[in-house]
Amino acid sequence: MVTSSTLSIPSDVSVPRHVAVIMDGNGRWATKRFLPRTAGHARGVQAVRRVLEACGQRGVEYLTLFAFSSENWRRPEEEVSLLMRLFIQTLEKEVDKLERQGVRLRVVGDLSAFEPKLQGLIHAAERRTEANSTLNLTIAANYGGRWDILQAMQALLRARPELAARPEAIDEALYAQYLSMAWAPEPDLFIRTGGEQRISNFLIWQLAYTELYFTDGYWPDFDAKELDAAFEWYRGRERRFGRTSAQVSTDA
Repeated sequence: MVTSSTLSIPSDVSVPRHVAVIMDGNGRWATKRFLPRTAGHARGVQAVRRVLEACGQRGVEYLTLFAFSSENWRRPEEEVSLLMRLFIQTLEKEVDKLERQGVRLRVVGDLSAFEPKLQGLIHAAERRTEANSTLNLTIAANYGGRWDILQAMQALLRARPELAARPEAIDEALYAQYLSMAWAPEPDLFIRTGGEQRISNFLIWQLAYTELYFTDGYWPDFDAKELDAAFEWYRGRERRFGRTSAQVSTDA
């Protein structure tokens, strides 16, 4: 018998335990105001601060933000360069505050493409905050869902080469241990700003049972009020995980 492949069925749906966000619309926010696209990215950092604080206040345990996809290297060189500088500046300025707030920071993705200074700042920030437990903040940078699935299989076969001859011995539970976010529960709520309605190669494996929320507002305008609207929508969802409505009501 094949059972649901979700890691767990949450017992409390009032507040999502894990929220994943595609922060879309920074460039369009700026263009609409006759500003350079880079100004939108700078304002987007302010929205990150607001949402991080709001999630902590509302009891969210995991917040995952899609900051830079593996496809974003195709953007204009000037914009990519600005994004890298902004990443460096943000790490330099924000780590002290994260540490005081009890936030643990992790960065997932293929970090080998980043310059050594940025890699060093990432690793230093992760070490400084690794004992924190109030909120787990994950930044996906140079990340792609397909990359994640591929690197997990490669890592699994490096660790367990004997399984190449016995692929039937590989199950989902074993495989999932090698995904880049194996330590986190699957997202309960996915939010995408900016009006697009797709997941754009973000956490493909992990979003299998996630509730998907889309809003037309641009990321620089996203705040606690917008987050509460998403949570209100989430509370109205019936998360069945293959069960019937009657079973869900009985379990509740």
